[in-house]
Amino acid sequence: MPIDRRSIHETPARSPRVCVVIGLVLLTWLVLAGRLVQLQWISRPQLSQLADRQRSMIESIPARPGEIVDRHGRLLATTVTMRSLYVVPTRITEPWQFALKVSESLDVDADQLFERITKNRTKRFLWVHRRLDDEQADGIRDLDLPPHSWGFREEYLRRYPQGKFAAHLLGLRDIDGNGRGGLEQSLGSVIRGQDGRRTLVRDARGRVVDVREDVAEAPRHGRTAVLTIDAVVQLYAERELETVMKEWKPKSACAIVIDPRTCDVLAMASRPTFDPNRPVNVPPAAWKNTAISAIYEPGSTFKPFIVAWGLQKGVIAADSSFDCENGSYRMGRRILHDHHSYGRLSLTDVLVKSSNIGMAKIGERLTNKELFAASVRFGFGRKTGISLPGELQGMLRPLKKWNSYSTGSIPMGQEIAVTPLQLISGIAVLAGDGVLRTPRLVSKTVEHIDAIPEDVPATSFRPTVTSPAIERDIGRWLVEGPLVDVVKRGTGTKARLEDYKVFGKTGTAQKPDPATGKYSSQLHVSSFFCGAPANDPRVLVLIVADEPTVGKTHYGGTVAAPAASRLLHKTLLHLRISPGGKPLREARRP
Repeated sequence: MPIDRRSIHETPARSPRVCVVIGLVLLTWLVLAGRLVQLQWISRPQLSQLADRQRSMIESIPARPGEIVDRHGRLLATTVTMRSLYVVPTRITEPWQFALKVSESLDVDADQLFERITKNRTKRFLWVHRRLDDEQADGIRDLDLPPHSWGFREEYLRRYPQGKFAAHLLGLRDIDGNGRGGLEQSLGSVIRGQDGRRTLVRDARGRVVDVREDVAEAPRHGRTAVLTIDAVVQLYAERELETVMKEWKPKSACAIVIDPRTCDVLAMASRPTFDPNRPVNVPPAAWKNTAISAIYEPGSTFKPFIVAWGLQKGVIAADSSFDCENGSYRMGRRILHDHHSYGRLSLTDVLVKSSNIGMAKIGERLTNKELFAASVRFGFGRKTGISLPGELQGMLRPLKKWNSYSTGSIPMGQEIAVTPLQLISGIAVLAGDGVLRTPRLVSKTVEHIDAIPEDVPATSFRPTVTSPAIERDIGRWLVEGPLVDVVKRGTGTKARLEDYKVFGKTGTAQKPDPATGKYSSQLHVSSFFCGAPANDPRVLVLIVADEPTVGKTHYGGTVAAPAASRLLHKTLLHLRISPGGKPLREARRP
């Protein structure tokens, strides 16, 4: 049979199915080749970064908050290191058994912990319990928990060794180290410092195998704040305030002690209070620092400022006298009354006997314009600028809203509201050199507590704002004359001291009745300020009690004066101030 040579060289026709398969294979290889090109050249930088992130992590290194100490280095707030427990949910295979074991050692709810773990199964980190003590940490170690599923991290815990002592001044730090209230908040970043960081290298199982020191950044620990506070004087203030609270049961109260020469705050206490070590179940009223965040009508404690301004403007003189109308005086449609019927009183006796009528007549001579100027010049109606959050500016209405009632009300401490700190800062103008100063609470900050000298230098942490208010001689005449007589023979006799010449002024301000809107005969703010030695004032004290409830009469000379006098005396002896104003050679115990 003849051979067909064409059949030998012809290629059989391919079926459509074979073509499709070959096409798919070629397309697959093209896709793979394209993906390879993308991975090797186009996406290489991004993938490299992703790989680095998966095998390395940046860990924050917390900065240690600095201490807070008093003017002599006594510790008021410090930081201790504690262990905090965390878990790795992705590595917990039996979450219920894990939660049950942990709940047996720590005061945590097993059901809640189980729910948290299961809800966060894809996470590699979850806090369980922060700041464990040594006994709790040892208990966790003894539980035989699955390896690599849990661990401890060291965290800082703020401690206040004195408990409630100066709580409103210090404030506190929350569980994340953020300042809440007081100096912990206002000094914020200064005390907290700046966290550092380091890079950890992990293996495929997530275990740390290396620490890259070349990219580490050390933390900058917080600075120590040195206060103007004297811890001993603060202790005296706390105790006297407790006495006032127990004896008179006011709604709230505060005590402030300052040096009138510099306006340095030596003590500041407020009631009700709290323990910053245990900030749970604290009544809302206890968070309030009444020394800077409570405003009230100052009453008769405001009268010395109006007298000083009248002398400054020349509308009255030291030898002026006033007809006090036997206790009743008509000002337009208004009739003013004194507590007692007085005839003609000297300027000194207007203050000594706290005559509202005498003060109203001084107000008429000054006019509303100058009464407003006096209020502004002594710092009322604006914040003092102290280094504390939450300070209020008081209440000083615009001059255009004043009327004829204001002419009689302002001189006797009504129609104006002040904070206790504003009031004592104004008194420091009279007792000092006639200059209004910003109260100072922080003297400086240092890197280490060991760097604190025994005597704090006069340089301020924050520049002190000063403004001239009155001539120095006017303040000296008021302090050494009328205000001394207030304590000798006036409304402040319960503040007398045998070994020091004390000056002072009482305040018994009526509060508006919420029901009627008129001044109440039952609700009062009782206050008293005093200082010594009168010839060279070194210490000023103010105590304010809001709404005393014990007894029928709540005069400032009865409620506040005795405690203020005791606090003044103890402070003078502690600071070794002699009756003549010079330091004593040896300390004397109160």
